Order: sequence, then structure tokens, then C-alpha cells
Amino acid sequence: MEDRGVKFPFPYQPYDIQEQFMQALYSALDQGKVGIFESPTGTGKSLSLICGALSWLADYEKKKRQEAAALLQQGEASLSTSAAQSSATSSSAEPDWITDFVQKKAERDLVSKLKEEELRRKSREERLEMIRNNAQLKYAIKRKNCEEEEAFKLLQISKEEQVEAPGDQADEELIIAEYESDDESKSKSRFFGGEEEENELVEEHVTKIYYCSRTHSQLAQFVHEVQKSPFSKDISLVTLGSRQNLCINEEVRRLGSIQRINDRCMEMQKNKHEKQHHEEGAKRKRGPEKSVCPYNKASALQQMRDEVLGTVHDIEQLLKVGKETHSCPYYATRLSIPPAQLVVMPYQMVLHDATRRAAGVQLKGQVVIIDEAHNLSDTLSCIYSTELTGAQLCRAQSQLTQYADRYKSRLKAKNLMYIKQILFVIEGLVRMLGGKVGQNPLNQTTQAGTEMHTINNFLFKAEIDNINLFKLQRYFEKSMISRKLGGFVEKYAGSGVTLHTQSSCNKENRRTEGLNRYLQTLQGNQSSASVPSTDQQESTEADKVLSASPMMQVEGFFMALTNSNTDGRVVVHRQGTVSESSVKFLLLNPAVHFAQVLKECRAVIIAGGTMQPVSDFKQELLFSAGVGEARIMEFSCGHVIPPENILPIVLCSGPSGQELDFTFQNRDSPRMMDETGRILSNICNVVPGGVVCFFPSYEYSRRIISHWEASGVLTRLANKKKIFQEPKKANQVEQVLSEFSRCIQRCAPDSGGLTGALLFSVVGGKMSEGINFSDDLGRCIVMVGMPYPNIKSPELQEKMSYLDTHLPRSQGRSPGQALIENLCMKAVNQSIGRAIRHRGDYSSVVLCDRRYSRPATLSKLPTWIKDRTSSYATFGPAFAALRKFFLEKKQKKV
Repeated sequence: MEDRGVKFPFPYQPYDIQEQFMQALYSALDQGKVGIFESPTGTGKSLSLICGALSWLADYEKKKRQEAAALLQQGEASLSTSAAQSSATSSSAEPDWITDFVQKKAERDLVSKLKEEELRRKSREERLEMIRNNAQLKYAIKRKNCEEEEAFKLLQISKEEQVEAPGDQADEELIIAEYESDDESKSKSRFFGGEEEENELVEEHVTKIYYCSRTHSQLAQFVHEVQKSPFSKDISLVTLGSRQNLCINEEVRRLGSIQRINDRCMEMQKNKHEKQHHEEGAKRKRGPEKSVCPYNKASALQQMRDEVLGTVHDIEQLLKVGKETHSCPYYATRLSIPPAQLVVMPYQMVLHDATRRAAGVQLKGQVVIIDEAHNLSDTLSCIYSTELTGAQLCRAQSQLTQYADRYKSRLKAKNLMYIKQILFVIEGLVRMLGGKVGQNPLNQTTQAGTEMHTINNFLFKAEIDNINLFKLQRYFEKSMISRKLGGFVEKYAGSGVTLHTQSSCNKENRRTEGLNRYLQTLQGNQSSASVPSTDQQESTEADKVLSASPMMQVEGFFMALTNSNTDGRVVVHRQGTVSESSVKFLLLNPAVHFAQVLKECRAVIIAGGTMQPVSDFKQELLFSAGVGEARIMEFSCGHVIPPENILPIVLCSGPSGQELDFTFQNRDSPRMMDETGRILSNICNVVPGGVVCFFPSYEYSRRIISHWEASGVLTRLANKKKIFQEPKKANQVEQVLSEFSRCIQRCAPDSGGLTGALLFSVVGGKMSEGINFSDDLGRCIVMVGMPYPNIKSPELQEKMSYLDTHLPRSQGRSPGQALIENLCMKAVNQSIGRAIRHRGDYSSVVLCDRRYSRPATLSKLPTWIKDRTSSYATFGPAFAALRKFFLEKKQKKV
């Protein structure tokens, strides 16, 4: 396809809307815009993003090379000309000679810099070419790694025969190193160990595109699209993930929780760093040899980095390559970031500043594409909001006190001072919940209630306003106290908390007696002779949770309190006991954290299947972050399906004439519930295959289904379609969907028996996002009522108040009111988007509530649905349209 001189390679003939999408995307990237792109699911959005963005990247690199070559040629010509002139000119004019010298030096420096850049670029390209073409290299690596694997197995066997030396030397790794808070010098990175190694491995960042999406499955799907695209042979792509996703060390993987995996991995890196230091001649302290990770060797990492850059891999393939090359995929992928052209990762990794820095992601002058971005504002708020329960606070206080008591003779004075400050702040937080430290939080009662505070007011009321939280934050980061404390707790309580008996009176048990006893008290109420076996299993899970240290959560909350006073609030929620009560930091202004991304990046593309309503999204997230209207570009395309393949209906009343008004006051009336049952019965009579019915909440779903059971409506529905309900547990979703699908496939349309299946789901639940109800699985989506959020929620009220104070009114509505409506319609749009998943698909959408017919509400539906929506004041004509729609589809099939 050619348009305005731009050619977009594509694996097949693109749809018109894909061509428009790619051209708009290319323009947005070329002009450095913030683009909001809306393209419904089933329109080939991923391929359009890939081909449009990578075409721009290829053209941009080519243009940069041409400009650099022209500059180099011009600089060299200028130098030769000035040299000829200087030899012919008299040296008597001293000021001209000085000016001439400065000018020539600048030109020489520029020419030298351009030559170096050209050499580095050629070197990168040659190495990539070698990696892609040299198959023999891969075989040599495999042979070498087989030998290393054998050596590693022998090493493991010898290690198992060693006996750990007892005594305090084993605790060396738990002691915090001497801390200097005012040390501003650059600390040595311990990413791979020695400084020489790191300098050898780390490269400069080339121009790249960071692609982010919500889940690992969506990222894997995107990578597979890249593999199918015309760019698959030429692009250097790396997929990032957490240690939990990428670790191949079975000893570490079996730890289970992401916190314990991270802690163990970091500990192994530290051991490796210390081992290298000892090998250089420093004297090693007595005690057992500390384990290091066998997969984190510089040579192996470099080999895997080359493998990653040479071929496009998803996470599963990365794990396979890691095992083959005996190299860590987690660190190899981070090494691959600088030279990679396309970096694929979960969007939390880009949006969270600390995670971004830890991963080595640099945004300066780069492109970021955020896909599935309909909940971007909520995601930012969630990432930077944090909550601590009274039980966690009391446990952290007890563990840190035990730690300080045990090692006080070995900790430096400055470390002890900061530990005392942390304990002082924790004590203030527990006091805000109405409790005292050192006592069992389960037994301390509080007066139930919720309070909302500004950050400054909260610090003052908790009597911790005299503590410098910014210094504490730096202490947490540099001392790694959270990890040290986690190791301490795992070592002395991680194997299960047991009763302190007379027989266990050795020195070690006495030292940790207080910690063990305290952990017991937190679960004392759970132990009972009458507890059945299932509860005992849950108790075992609770033991694991209790044995972990909550200091990471405490650290997160301390960091949250360093936000600007106007950007957040602290919610104090008391619930009868201190243990159940909580303090929560609520971020009200997500734009403050998104601003850095927008400022640093060359261009940012925010894409999704449904981005409506866009106006308030721009106001809250872009304008508030300092982005001007001129930098914003909007693109929205329709669907690839023909207009006759979708039938959106707004029902204002039911079969008996009952007006459909599912407001909080009306929706529980028996008449409204009975009318909803009649509507569903009629729909099930004419709609083949699957019908998915969404309720506004779990509670309403429970009430209306109970009413139908009692009145016989559910039995009538079950005569036409088999009934399924959204499961309570996430791990049961796959099973329910499989049974739902099998039932629909088995049902013959003209058999006179069951015509399909009916699935009851909840807006915002497990099946309202990321689930495909394509073809016969979703021939009709029914939306019962409007899923407005709980207006009485203190957090929501505070958010509305914040928006009303800081944002202007729009079209006669306050920003707070707009937020409520937008949250509702975003949820609706996600739910009805579960159907129509490809070009040949067809479906109907029935919105059961008269309020959907309001022009302001209809305008918030996706354009391709809104333009085809009809509102019906009475049920008869709506039902006739529905019956006609499916009759025509049936005739076309025949």
C-alpha cells in the first residue's frame, strides 16, 4: 500500500481502515504526537500497529543515516577548505587565528563523533547479520553448554555433601552494611557483578519502540503477530517479564511467591559480587560457601543476548533458549534492551518509575505504544496506591524489633538510628488505627469508621511529621532492609511456627522466641480441635503468608506518603479490631506520574478497542500532565463487519409494558425482576447459540437469580438454554467457558430441545474483559441496567471532589459527575465488546434500561455501535427487529 510516499509491508491485502490506521500512526510518530487510537477488536489492530510503527522506525533510521552521512561529508569538506585557507593566510591577525582554531576544533569534534557513531552502527548491524546467518555458532554454543551442564551437576552433588557450619557467621548475609545517607557518589551497579563485566556487556540505546499491554497472554499474542509479519526476519525484539516468569533456576522457582523469588535472586547476585571480590585477593570470612546462580555468567548471558536479538521469541521460547544456553533469561533480556528495536512488556513496567529504572528502560527520545489502554487512568492510580492492614503493621514492628535486638551489637549507629525511625513511624500508623504496638492486634478493639486525610494532615495526626520520609525512602532503597528482614524471618520462622516448649530451650530458640510467639498469636484464634481438613489446608497457606515479612508493603506505603499533598489522600479504615483495620494511600492525580513518560518520549501512542469517552480521558490524563491540544492526535475507525451484522437495541420497556428503570430504588422490585425474566425468555426463544447476560453487580446477580428460582422463571429459561453462571474463583473460569462452549456446539438448532446456553455474568467481573465470545458463543449480549459505581464509597467521593476542584466544567456537568458516567460506560463498552470478534461474525446487543436512550449516554458508546443503535419505547417492535435479524442470518446460511 502506498500513500503520500509511505509504503507499508503487510502479510495480506489490508482493510481500508487498516491502511488509514497505519497512515495516521506513521504521521503521529513522525510528528512526535500523543496519539489516541481506537480500533475495535477483530479489525487487525495489532498488525496495523506493528506494520505502521516498524515502517516508521525503518524510515527514521534510514533518514538518520542519510543526515549523518551528509553532515560528515560537509564537516570533512569544511575541514579541508579551512586547512587550505589557513595555509594561505598570514598568521599576523591573532584574534582571527584564535576564532579559526576554536571553529576547526568544533568541526573536528563533530566529524570524530559522527565517525564513531557510524562505526558503532556498522558494528551492530554486522554482529546481528552474523547471529542470524551463522548456524554453526548456535551448535557450538549448545555443545559448550552441554559440557557446562555436566560440570554443574557434579558441582551440585558435591555441594549436597557439604555440612553447613553453625554459628553467627551464617547470619552475615542478614546484616545491613554501613549506611551513609549523604553519600552522593554513584554506587556500583550489582546487576551482573564486577564493573568490568558490566561495561563489557552494556551497550548504548538505539532508537526503539516500547510496546506495552495488560497481560502476558496479550503480549505473547502480539509477539506471534510480529513473527507472522513481514518484519519478523529483520527486527530485533525482546520480551520482558518478571523473575517469576523468566527464572529457570529450579531452586529459586520453587519458592513460589514473587517476593521470595526476587529476594533469593538478589541474594545470589550479591554473593556473586562478593565471590569475585574475594577472588581478587580480599580475605573471605569464615563460614559456609554462599550459593551463586549458575545461570548468571557473563559469557552465557552474552550468548543468549545475541540469540534473543537475532530471532523473535515469546516468553515460552525464551525459557527454552535459556535452558539450552544455560543462561538466565531474566538478565539476558535486560542486557538485550539497549540494542533492541522493539521491546515488549507489561505496561506496569513502563508506568511505574522505580520498576522502569530497575529494568534498565530508558524513555528519552523513544516511542511508547500502550495497547489495551482503556483503563490507563485506573491502572496508574492502582500502581501508585497502596494499603497496609493493622496485622501487617504490627507484624512488621515485631519483626524489625526482633531483628534490631538480635544484631544491635553488629549494626552501625546510623543503621540503628534509621531502624528506630521506621519503628517510630509504624507505631504512629498503628496508633491512627486505635491500637498499640507490642500487643496482639486481634485482641485490640477499635471504633468502626472511615476517615479521609490529606497527606500533611495525616502525618501531623499520626505525630510523625518530624520524620524526614525522603531520607527514609533513600535508606530503604540503599540498605535493602526489606530484603534483609525477609531473609531473617524466612530463616527463623519460615519453616513453620511451632509452640515454644521446655525441650526447645537452646540458644537459637531463645533468640527467636519472641518472634515465634508473636507470629503464633496472630493465628491463635484459628487453631481449634473442630476445624475440618480443608480449613487446615487454608491455615497452612496462612502460615506461609505469616512467615513472610510485610516490610516491602511498609516501604511502599512510606514511599506513597512522599507524594505531593494535593495529589493523594490517606484513608484510615477502622473495622472493629486493629488487625482488620487499614491505612490506605489513594492517588487522586495519575497525571503526575504519567507526565514523565509523556515528557521524555518522542511520541506516545495510546491504543485500544474502545477508548470512549475520549474527552474526559484527555482532560484527566493529558491536559493535567501538561500536554497541549496541538500535540494530541485522535484516530477512530469503524469495524470491518458489514452494518447488517450487528443489531444494537435500547429497550425502554418490557413485554408487559413495565418501564425499564434499573435505578437503585427500583431494581429490587419484584415487578422489575419478573419483567427482566420475561425479556430474557423472549430473547432465548429467537436467539440461537449463546446468550451472555451481564448484571451490574455480584449482589444484584445473586438477588435476581434467587427471585427467578422461586418464581419459576429460571426453569422456563432452562427449558430453552442450559444455564451457566460466572464462577466465584478465577481458576474455575476456564472450566465454565469450556462447558459453555461444548454445550453450544452439541445443541442442534432445529432439534426442538435446547437451542444453546445462557451465561449469567457481571460487569467488571471475570468474563467482562479479555474473553472471546465469538460466533455462536455470543450471538446476543444482554446488559441489565447501568453499572454505576458505588457513589457512597469514600475513595470515589474524594476523587470526585478532587476533579471538581482541579478540572473545569464541561457541557454543564461537573468533572465528578462525568467521572461516574464515564466509569459506567467504560464498563459497558468492555462487556458488549466480548462479541463480534472477526469480519464474518454477527451479534445483537440488548441494552435493558431507558437511560441508555439519552443522547449523552449514547454518545459514549463506540462510534461503530452508536451509529447502528435503535431505541424502542415498547417491546413489540424491538422483538420483531431481533427476530428478523436472526431469521435473515439463518436464511443466508441455508
